[in-house]
Amino acid sequence: MDAGIDYSQYDAGRHLNYWAVDRTLQRELELVLPGEAFDWAEPRLSEFGALVGTTVADNADYIDDHGPELETYDEFGEVQNFVSYPAEQFENERAVYESGIVGDAFEAPPGRDEPMPFSQYFGTLQFLSYAEGGGFACPVAMTAGAALVLDRFDDGELDAYYHGLVSREYDDMIEGAMFLTEEQGGSDVGAIETTASYDEDADCWRLTGEKWFCSNIDAEGTLVLARIEGAPSGTDGLSMFLVPHGDPFASSWDGDVLTKGRRTAFDGAPPPEALNDQCYRRLKDKLGTIAVPTGEVEFEDTTAFLVGERDAGFRQMAEMLNLERLSNAAAACGVMGRALLESKIRAANREAFGSTIDEYPLMRADLVDMAVDYEAATAFTQEAGRLFSERERAVRAGADDSEDARHTYRLLRLLTPIAKLRTARMAIDTASYAMEIQGGNGYVDEFVTHRLLRDAQVLPIWEGTENVLSLDVLRAIDREDAHEPFFEVMQERLDAVDHPALSDAAATVEAEYNDFVEALATLASEDEEYAQLSAKRLAHYVFEVFTAGLLLEEAQHSLAEDENGRMALVARRFVDRELGESTARGITDGDRFAVEWFEEIVQFEPTDAESLLTEH
Repeated sequence: MDAGIDYSQYDAGRHLNYWAVDRTLQRELELVLPGEAFDWAEPRLSEFGALVGTTVADNADYIDDHGPELETYDEFGEVQNFVSYPAEQFENERAVYESGIVGDAFEAPPGRDEPMPFSQYFGTLQFLSYAEGGGFACPVAMTAGAALVLDRFDDGELDAYYHGLVSREYDDMIEGAMFLTEEQGGSDVGAIETTASYDEDADCWRLTGEKWFCSNIDAEGTLVLARIEGAPSGTDGLSMFLVPHGDPFASSWDGDVLTKGRRTAFDGAPPPEALNDQCYRRLKDKLGTIAVPTGEVEFEDTTAFLVGERDAGFRQMAEMLNLERLSNAAAACGVMGRALLESKIRAANREAFGSTIDEYPLMRADLVDMAVDYEAATAFTQEAGRLFSERERAVRAGADDSEDARHTYRLLRLLTPIAKLRTARMAIDTASYAMEIQGGNGYVDEFVTHRLLRDAQVLPIWEGTENVLSLDVLRAIDREDAHEPFFEVMQERLDAVDHPALSDAAATVEAEYNDFVEALATLASEDEEYAQLSAKRLAHYVFEVFTAGLLLEEAQHSLAEDENGRMALVARRFVDRELGESTARGITDGDRFAVEWFEEIVQFEPTDAESLLTEH
């Protein structure tokens, strides 16, 4: 068993290797990646953790103060849609994309015969979010999402764009984006008014309309939902289109795909005749995620290419949303991880009244619960990511209609919106309290907690608000019986927990699980109004019961493999806090858990199983 971590050796949560200090994500990725895949990935994850902890983290702070700026028109009044970025942003992009953060999940990386499971992508994105919890994680996630859509639904006509999205050579790559939101629609996707008409002479489609909240506004390949003339109203009439940033028919630069390398070869902005016919109206003045330019876009006979089948855009978007929502959850976990790291280091170094503040009981309790929250969020997110990886493997093998694949997909449909809604809220709470631990410095722009909280605040909004996601949970249960695989997995986990150090926690979880089953039966007998009224409570209930079972399973595994009881402590704390009952707010129960087990949970000090069965 590895020794604990002395956080007083660090001055701040930067200029260090995030992989080396995040044993939580190390453990989760080792659990969800097949053995040979983890062995291949581990040194690369360590290298990436060092990159993010130094270069990317430093650049991220600079970019936050010197963000992108839009110059819609050139000096002659021609639309040029030029977004200028600081050089530090290009340095981050080149280093991160060339690490294979997107490409490795789609095309076999050098030295391998097949792509990596998506679990590596989710883990890598979580580390990236230690430094860039939205500003750069967002474009990376949308690039992966666009690649997934083209890989799944394109018939080969857009291969040049797909290969650009998954390229490991920065000059040959393109970034992706998704322009879905319109001012009058918001989350009501069926209200989209952007129209598409076919141009026979040019053999392409022309889009007309407006998009209201467009992140990564100048991406080289953007997915857009629009309604073909004559298509039915609502979501059934939507089609998916790819809108290039550059004009693919432009003779001035030989057309084709306007890659990163081709864009930088111009002296400043590309000439207007090289660009597609659209107008980036303005950038939003946002609270956070400064690194990603978000704005409003007007289409007027804009060149576009149909992706897959007509009127199948909503189904394609739904497939993409699973990846995007789990990416959002991974980003939220990254924010939590960085906030927790900064808090541990500050508490280990800041002295007050003669002792470092991590010696005081209240701070110990806070750090223990922050650490347990991070463990829970990461475990849930990476388990959902494992299911996503399994489902994608089945799709690529043409086995997605098998019983096992359907089981995986139904459970994934339940867990994905829950992962996004719960971790987003947890990231805000964790970042907020990390700011408090820093004291007045935490409220100042020069300290990273200021940015972590601003970036975290968008996470409950992107890819569906908490209410929208809660209703999606109801749909997954009602339309796809997603609760059935949930029941099977929960019962298997509870049946497998037999270590005496976990018996009390397991009994609590089993009792709560039985109550959950009863609650679900009650909802099934009520009307739709009551079901919707209960949807948010139900979504959080699923998270708490499922995570408790998952942490118990991991604790059982850890006790059996290396006789380390730390995960048992994490599971017990989570169960007691989320599912346990207390009298008089717990004041009369004599609980000293946070003081007695602080080093084990917060500093990763190992503990043997025997000590868990006796009081400290």
